[in-house]
Amino acid sequence: MSNRTALVTGASRGIGRACAQALAAAGHRVILAARSLDKLHELEQEIKNGGAEAFVLQIDLSDIQSITNSIAKATKEIGRVDILINNAGITKDGLAVRMKPADWQLVIDTNLSGAFYAIQQVLPSMMRERWGRIVNISSVVGEMGNPGQANYVASKAGLIGLTKSLAQEVGSRNITVNAIAPGFIETDMTHVLSEELKAKMLAQTPLRRMGTPEDIAQAVRFLVSDDASFITGHVLDVNGGIYM
Repeated sequence: MSNRTALVTGASRGIGRACAQALAAAGHRVILAARSLDKLHELEQEIKNGGAEAFVLQIDLSDIQSITNSIAKATKEIGRVDILINNAGITKDGLAVRMKPADWQLVIDTNLSGAFYAIQQVLPSMMRERWGRIVNISSVVGEMGNPGQANYVASKAGLIGLTKSLAQEVGSRNITVNAIAPGFIETDMTHVLSEELKAKMLAQTPLRRMGTPEDIAQAVRFLVSDDASFITGHVLDVNGGIYM
């Protein structure tokens, strides 16, 4: 069993929840971070019932103070973070011509700046240990664009650039930094889409199915494992072939 500690943001549902479960199953201690605590406590109990260690951390990734305070608290109580999964993300969709400044800013702050500040909090201890794994959850739209999502796409494309720069900065310390770009995944975020749009997305996906949060979680599990120790600065498309 591993004694590594993994911090997963946006762990209360969807992809983040599946990632936390997969990492716990791989023998890691998991810090479950999100804004809403109810679902986190449920997941914490579930992971503990499975025999792994889990801790709950309330965090607001749009707020740098919340990020620094929460992660400092976690590392003080639990120890250093070896693995960081930057998964938390929000959408505030709208056409660019009419997008409110607040909707632009909140999405960039949460999805991109939040990920960066979380990385800043865990990097010093990873550098001291000369071991670390950072996985940023981007999106297929960060690679190919999407109308009506200028803010979300910019944040997800930004994560890819951040991944590549950081991989070059910290590689000499045996820290790998990779991104995963999920395609069309069955989550609360896609649940609200119209049937018409879902049918269109499926028609464009060669595998003719939506992905599951577990599909992404298994990719995360691989990238943080020793099997992936020579992979860094990479964007792994887990998208059923919708973008190649």
